[in-house]
Amino acid sequence: MEQRILKAACYCRLSEDDLNDRTSISIETQITIAKQYCKTNRIEIVDFYCDDGYTGTNFERPAFKRMIGDIEKGKVDTVVVKDYCAIIGLNQKDLENQGILA
Repeated sequence: MEQRILKAACYCRLSEDDLNDRTSISIETQITIAKQYCKTNRIEIVDFYCDDGYTGTNFERPAFKRMIGDIEKGKVDTVVVKDYCAIIGLNQKDLENQGILA
């Protein structure tokens, strides 16, 4: 039985605030991490969707909207991100402030 190959959208985001935070991970690094993950897990990369300089506090991001469109068209069936913060715009400090992480 042949295993189905997943088709991935690799989403990367870096906000303007991240640019000023020395602990942030660059778009290039996020791409490298996503490529390696997909290679290791035999996932086909459909495209990279990168929003550089956009906040994650809303979905008004061009690459994010394009990715959602490709998901709706059936071109993509999984999304790979370095971490969930790229999608929802919360970082560890935000989560700690909300009492979600200690």
